[in-house]
Amino acid sequence: MSLLKSCCSCFGKKQSPSSSSHDQLSEPMSVFKGQPRLPRLAVPKRYDIQLKPDLVACKFGGNVAIDVDIVADTRFVVLNAAQLSIDSASVSFSHPNSNKVFGTPKVGMVEADEILVLEFAETLPRGMGVLTIGFEGVLNDKMKGFYRSTYEHNGEKMNMAVTQFEPAYARQCFPCWDEPASKAKFKITLLDVPSELVALSNMPVVEELNNGNLKTVYYQESPVMSSYLVAVVIGLFDYIEDHSSDGIKVRVYSQVGKADQGKFALNVALQTLGFYKDFFRMPYSLPKLDMVAIPDFAAGAMENYGLVTYRETALLLDDRHSAAANKQRVATVVAHELAHQWFGNLVTMEWWTDLWLNEGFATWMSYLAKDKLFPEWKIWTQFFDHETSEGLRLDGLEESHPIEVEVNHASEIDEIFDTISYRKGASIIQMLKGYVGGPSFQNSLATYIKRHELSNARTDDLWAVLKEGCNEPVDKIMDSWTKQKGYPVLSVRLKNQTLEIKQSQFLYSDSDGRGQWIIPITYCCGDYGSSKSILMEKKSETHDIKDFVSDINDPARSWIKLNVEHVGFFRVKYDDGLAAKLRYAIENKCLSVTDRLGILDDSFALCMARQMTLTSLLTFMAAYKEELEHTVLSNLIKITDKVIRIVADSRPELMNHIKQFFISLFLHSASNLGWDPKQGESHLDSMSRGDVFTALAMLGHEETINEAISRFNAFLEDRNTPLLHPDIRKAAYVAVMQQVTSSNKAGFESLLRIYKETDLGQEKIRVLGSLASCPDEGMILEALNFALSSEVRKQDAVFALAISKEGREVAWKWLRDKWDGIWTTYGSGYLLTRFVGSIVSPFASSEKVKEIGKFFANRENASIARTLKQSIEQVQINARWAQSIEKDKDLANAVKKLALNKS
Repeated sequence: MSLLKSCCSCFGKKQSPSSSSHDQLSEPMSVFKGQPRLPRLAVPKRYDIQLKPDLVACKFGGNVAIDVDIVADTRFVVLNAAQLSIDSASVSFSHPNSNKVFGTPKVGMVEADEILVLEFAETLPRGMGVLTIGFEGVLNDKMKGFYRSTYEHNGEKMNMAVTQFEPAYARQCFPCWDEPASKAKFKITLLDVPSELVALSNMPVVEELNNGNLKTVYYQESPVMSSYLVAVVIGLFDYIEDHSSDGIKVRVYSQVGKADQGKFALNVALQTLGFYKDFFRMPYSLPKLDMVAIPDFAAGAMENYGLVTYRETALLLDDRHSAAANKQRVATVVAHELAHQWFGNLVTMEWWTDLWLNEGFATWMSYLAKDKLFPEWKIWTQFFDHETSEGLRLDGLEESHPIEVEVNHASEIDEIFDTISYRKGASIIQMLKGYVGGPSFQNSLATYIKRHELSNARTDDLWAVLKEGCNEPVDKIMDSWTKQKGYPVLSVRLKNQTLEIKQSQFLYSDSDGRGQWIIPITYCCGDYGSSKSILMEKKSETHDIKDFVSDINDPARSWIKLNVEHVGFFRVKYDDGLAAKLRYAIENKCLSVTDRLGILDDSFALCMARQMTLTSLLTFMAAYKEELEHTVLSNLIKITDKVIRIVADSRPELMNHIKQFFISLFLHSASNLGWDPKQGESHLDSMSRGDVFTALAMLGHEETINEAISRFNAFLEDRNTPLLHPDIRKAAYVAVMQQVTSSNKAGFESLLRIYKETDLGQEKIRVLGSLASCPDEGMILEALNFALSSEVRKQDAVFALAISKEGREVAWKWLRDKWDGIWTTYGSGYLLTRFVGSIVSPFASSEKVKEIGKFFANRENASIARTLKQSIEQVQINARWAQSIEKDKDLANAVKKLALNKS
């Protein structure tokens, strides 16, 4: 697609639509190509943007006048633009101190680098000037840039216009310096908007001028901010509103008829704004906050300054049909995005290398807010399962990356919006806070926000403030966690009442990692009444604990636990004697929930890395047979799924016994929870109910499947029946799919009917997430094809990739057959990586590694390169793990005993 209009007289040639403009750049201009950053020739200070969207033709036009400071002697102005037609006749530069206008420059576009190069005939005067550019573009359907989303109103399909500019898509809407450090003020005007539509931007409306069926909307000028935070939404909406304690107007916008579904999010937002104001000792900095539910939205939400956009499922809550997990999801996302209003919007990373400063802190802050608003959720017990465990999982790969990762081109940015930036980032923040102490940490964060407000910062700026406030060598400690990838595993043994600790890099591949860390460690012996803290700086250390052990002869008091409450971002491998005592402590409820969870997670990781046999892992898991806590059950369920898949590849003859054992692990909690909600039960029990019965259905537990199908049939007759509470619907849907075959599709068709009849996004996702759990290969193919049909919104198709172990090969062939269409639909970014990772990673053979590599050899691009390498590495890890399980001589007898409860 040509990015220039027909007025491309630049360089003496007319550019063809397919031309890259490489041959048209004059020699001095070629130096701008292939650079990671824009040249610092001009600095934007203020944008006056006029946009004229056409929601019927799905296109837009516009004009931007940019106040720029020319800071070098140059004839060139270089900025970002992508997928825009530039009207070269409209391009001019004027100087405020003279009447001279520098017009009709040569206009060149480097498509590969998404830069617009303006070459003027003479050197531009230093100092302030105004750059004016006219442009046109398309309201695309890719969910990035300035795009269209669709919705129905009174039976009519309609378009809305939405922006999604993070990380580098503002350039698809208007020419700009599309880098976080290039902060400026923005004045937005929307032209010819249909009068009946709601038109929103970052700032409040100053004036609306009506002209028949159309209106022009003028907005207040914004404070300085980065281009990726600019936002516009135009569509038909209802809203509800309230005011925060200090008078900020907060609104939740939704499709017409869904306003009541925004009440919970509105309440969370009001309380969260007050909490963050107190925590950061700085009020929210804009006069209003709008939160908008968008039907088509690639990510979960986007923190645009003053105009936060969300997937409907992350903002709206239906009292009758939303599950407890949905409620927690809404609270989590709202708290995360509002944390960004301080950490990201008010203070912004200088470059994408420090993305984690935005995302890690917003993730961590969301837990602080949820704990304040909903203490009964015990949210910090979930932090390890949701954040730390997932961070450890990805960072145990050789193809991981440091938290501070070099970004050398805009095409590389998308792939670092990953588990490392979000979850590992949040986890090392939690570790650092545990080391320096909560009050000192909060004081330092408030100082950091005040010092860098309305500006940009790097990771080193944060460490400097923390070092001042905490009087600790924060920079020295934390550089070992942010500048190198991976994390340590601590090998621990007790010898003559001396604790011997050795650190080495943990890798699932069991390779020799070279990393070394400065590690804040806590440990306790026999009880939680006292614990010790040490800072491990060497490869190995010893610590005398003879005066610290409670009672070496009492099994309930002689256990030793490192990484108390699993605040540290590392794993621990205990010697056999210490491990046996910890197992006894788990069976006898001596350990906290988080410690039980962390030990389980470490044990599974060590097993996958072939540092613990599967026999040992399963025997250890038997200690959890009376477990009732949600987070531990959640982790147990994840582990059972992965073990089932690897045993299917390595020891299929043991599958029935393995399933029997796993069923026995969950029957106690299932019996305790029951199918129906109990008066006064906890939020966590509500979430556990769905998880446990879904797991039992997947394991083929006949009683669970029969009960679930009975309740499902009642639901088909009456959508409001109390027999199928939202918390257990996913379990029922999965149970239904276990009995669906290509010759008996009734259950599948019933689920599709539910999908098509509901307008609640959360219900649609429950159905999508169940369809491919079927063991029948033909039905899995039907489920995957349905996910790519017009019935399913593009961003939701990835939920259908929860594929049963029987469906891996079908899904892989489907991905290959559909790749061109998937690529055309999704282009680059997060959703495409989900397709690749979800379908590729579960395999476990070296032959499959070669097959995957061959297929993607000519199809790889920058946005999926890292995910593809990580997925292939996971397949290699699985293959070696399967080989080790094949050689486990004790496994068969152990599994049979465990299945008979003779462990």
